[in-house]
Amino acid sequence: MIKPRTTPGVMELLPRDQIAFQRMLDVIRRNYERFGFLPVETPVFELSEVLLTKTGGETERQVYFVQSTGALDEFKDRVRNLRDPNEALAPELALRFDLTVPLARYVAEHEHDLAFPFRRYQIQRVYRGERAQRGRFREFYQCDIDVIGKDALGIRHDAELPAVIHAVFTELGVGPFTIQLNNRKLLRGFFEGLGIADGERQALVLREIDKLDKRGADAVRATLTGADFQLADDVADRIMAFVQVRSTSHADALARLAALGEGNATLAQGVAELREVLELLKAHGVPEKNYAVNFSIARGLDYYTGTVYETTLDEHPQIGSVCSGGRYEDLASHYTKSKLPGVGISIGATRLFWQLREAGILSTAESSVEVMVGLMDESRLADSLDIARRLRAAGINAEVQLEAKKLAKQFQYADRAGIRFVVLYGDDEATRGVVKVKDLRSQEQFEVAREELATALKVELEQQRAMGMR
Repeated sequence: MIKPRTTPGVMELLPRDQIAFQRMLDVIRRNYERFGFLPVETPVFELSEVLLTKTGGETERQVYFVQSTGALDEFKDRVRNLRDPNEALAPELALRFDLTVPLARYVAEHEHDLAFPFRRYQIQRVYRGERAQRGRFREFYQCDIDVIGKDALGIRHDAELPAVIHAVFTELGVGPFTIQLNNRKLLRGFFEGLGIADGERQALVLREIDKLDKRGADAVRATLTGADFQLADDVADRIMAFVQVRSTSHADALARLAALGEGNATLAQGVAELREVLELLKAHGVPEKNYAVNFSIARGLDYYTGTVYETTLDEHPQIGSVCSGGRYEDLASHYTKSKLPGVGISIGATRLFWQLREAGILSTAESSVEVMVGLMDESRLADSLDIARRLRAAGINAEVQLEAKKLAKQFQYADRAGIRFVVLYGDDEATRGVVKVKDLRSQEQFEVAREELATALKVELEQQRAMGMR
């Protein structure tokens, strides 16, 4: 007999936790749609030549390749026919490792059928060969939104995404949070002023300072002055002073930008773009307590070119960023000659849910079943089915006990399944034209006319929702 077990790196939940996770996804989806983003889905696997175009290094080593038994035989034939036996040949298909590369392929393929700026959201699983460890997943949900322009995309779109982030995390009710903003042009311009003008060297420095919150200032400075970077002490000191800037208010953020002066053209453009984003945040109604300038935010991915975002929970900094993203100049240059600039954010929903649950911020949800109709006697089955039918017609999720069992067992089942209300209809209730309702949460019970049951329960459920108890 085979022992039942899940593979490492996946999150498999019991029903009430799954309900909580699904409700989190519903909140994200609902707010994405409120801001006018349209749903898109792409296949779980892509052609390897498409998927691997923008990968390299560690990411490519994490890709899962896909072959059916028949396709594997075909792949072996291709390998045997290689002119150079040392030539690498990847299988034809691979699982997507993020939603950005599939989006690039999607926009390039459907470019002439889309309205630009193209506003899409995508909530799907992705797959990565992560090293199996606590809180790191090989299969996980990402929840992305992107705005893609044709030839150009105004900076105003960069200011809209923090408004979306604010709406999502406010409704999730995860406590105080801060959307931290920066601009890669501002960083690059500052580096140019220090004599770090080479693009590759800038990218290395950017990736290092992006680790500031994880590694600490001393470790980052030691790396910058070490053998790999060989920056002079005074240059490293100026970089460290710069990247540790954090604003405390809207006015302070603007003052921090003004203090940078004109500088070179790249710096000036970064300052101007970030200032415009900050000003528009107020028009979007994002409270200034929920955003701040943080000059260390760089995002490790090289394709970010302008505004960058990271969102953190103020009372749980150990969780790290719960939503991140930024501006890029050309999404699909490998697939089309058209220039398609864009800006986007991503929420890693699986990791976020796991972290919130571990931190005690999220708890197990009530069942999606709102009412269980009990069965006190076999002769009352038709009545129980009719009661449930009427409840469902009124928009109430209802389950029926289809076998008459001891009431204690029926109550025990409902309680364990997370169902709050149990409806009972026996001979006594039928004689008086009422039903009995027991609230398993408060352990109170009441009677109501059978015809008025749905109305009474809807009132109870609405009060429950208003109190945030679901």
